[in-house]
Amino acid sequence: MMITTKGRYALRVMADLAAHDDGGYVALKEICKRQGITVKYVEQIMPYLTRAGYVKSFRGNSGGYRLSKDPSSYTAGDILRSVEGALSPVACVQDDPVQCPRAGDCRTLPFWRGLEKVINDYADSVTLADLAGLKEKSSDGSETV
Repeated sequence: MMITTKGRYALRVMADLAAHDDGGYVALKEICKRQGITVKYVEQIMPYLTRAGYVKSFRGNSGGYRLSKDPSSYTAGDILRSVEGALSPVACVQDDPVQCPRAGDCRTLPFWRGLEKVINDYADSVTLADLAGLKEKSSDGSETV
């Protein structure tokens, strides 16, 4: 499995939106300038994030994008799956149940299932707040990420 630039840029755009969230909309040009990504390429990524319900858009002079929810509500896995599809290391474990005709005799299938679990568990353990470096105050006054 190889994460494409579409997935990498989606994470960067979402982290940028989280880091620059002041309640308003952030212009796509600003995000692209900060991230060093062309507007044309990001315009191809934003429909995935909008359809997934992760961002809201507003057209016009003060338009742009903003997160739909709190940054701690998103995981890197959610964002990557919205643009990349399944994070499976091989095609045979993408479907449940496995559709491969050799599944009953495959000695490597448990390995692929385990690797898929590790990938998804890790991707789902990292929140957008973590990626954006946002600090939150806990009930005892200490800072947490």
